[in-house]
Amino acid sequence: MSGKEYVIAKYESKGSRFEVLVKPDQALKFREGDKKVSVDDFLVSDFIYKDVKKGLKSSPDELNRVFGTEDVRVIAAEIVRKGELQLTTDQRRALLDAKKKQIINYVAKSAIDPKTKTPIPPQRIEKAMEEAKVGVDLYKSVEEQATHIIKEISKFIPIKVARALITIKIPAEHSRKVYNDIRRLGDVKNQQWLSDGALIMELEVPAGLQTEVIDKVNSLCRGSAEVSIKVV
Repeated sequence: MSGKEYVIAKYESKGSRFEVLVKPDQALKFREGDKKVSVDDFLVSDFIYKDVKKGLKSSPDELNRVFGTEDVRVIAAEIVRKGELQLTTDQRRALLDAKKKQIINYVAKSAIDPKTKTPIPPQRIEKAMEEAKVGVDLYKSVEEQATHIIKEISKFIPIKVARALITIKIPAEHSRKVYNDIRRLGDVKNQQWLSDGALIMELEVPAGLQTEVIDKVNSLCRGSAEVSIKVV
């Protein structure tokens, strides 16, 4: 593996420094709490170092004194969660760009224009971020930053975090075929099977996803479903 594919994660505690080699993108996802990413996904080598570049490894006594264990994976997890990544300029720029896109997409899905009660295009959100001069923090989660960013860009565009309650009536000819697919589109708040085999289901979704959900419902039901929306 080349040096471009991994970086040093470092952490200082109780007067000692600890370093591990990690894959930066996976390490950041783990740090943010992504349950799909394990220590093995980001850890490059099975060693805890005092200084990676000099090849100096931490002693078992030092590991036990600071972490209470010699388990490399337990220690590496703590280093990544609490420490910092030594990124190159290009790596940092690429990861910041990716984080910015994640935040913009999250905001677009979570918020609406309260005047029209319709989703806000990602391009408009990005422009508002530029106008508000809000930056992106590589080490903070998407959700945490989105709250702050929505507050800041609300000074430039009308925006409100909202949920959409979508009531769908599916005719009998499609109801059982599409039932499981429809359930996966949001949080099911209520459902009722009618005597003729038709289905009425109420879904709750982030307001910014309402158009996407409706398009999916129409595709599954071939345009035969009745849909109504209430934004809350």
